[in-house]
Amino acid sequence: MRTGVFLTGLFLLAACSPQPAPREGTVKALDASFDFGVLEIVNDAGKTIAFDVYLARDFEQQRRGLMFVRSLPETTGMLFIYDDEALRSMWMKNTYIPLDMVFARADGTVSSVLHDVAPLNLTSRASTEPVRFVLELNAGAARRFSIGTQSRLVWQD
Repeated sequence: MRTGVFLTGLFLLAACSPQPAPREGTVKALDASFDFGVLEIVNDAGKTIAFDVYLARDFEQQRRGLMFVRSLPETTGMLFIYDDEALRSMWMKNTYIPLDMVFARADGTVSSVLHDVAPLNLTSRASTEPVRFVLELNAGAARRFSIGTQSRLVWQD
């Protein structure tokens, strides 16, 4: 009987002990800091593709972005959501993976796409006109999924 009580106590203690924080560099490390949603994109061919996206809504989230992440699933990205349209610029400080950057107007239409932006780079990469959204995807995803200036982000905030 005592052994059963002792083992039950050990089990409860283990279940209540804090779990280790996700390691930097993993997508799970983003889970604690960002909300997650589904973004649909109607691509240049008119086909709808769904992406799982981390949502960067406030200044701190936007400043962090995908820094320290070392890999993303193919249909996962980060959507930067701004309150208004303005020229937006991004850099790749502490970003270890090459990215495609999709700049979109308030109505979701794509303004421009930057392909294969080099990681660990402090060069500012800017939109060509005022935009409200920036979507970062794995490098090559924009071409693979035919995301271009005829595409539209369908986002329900």
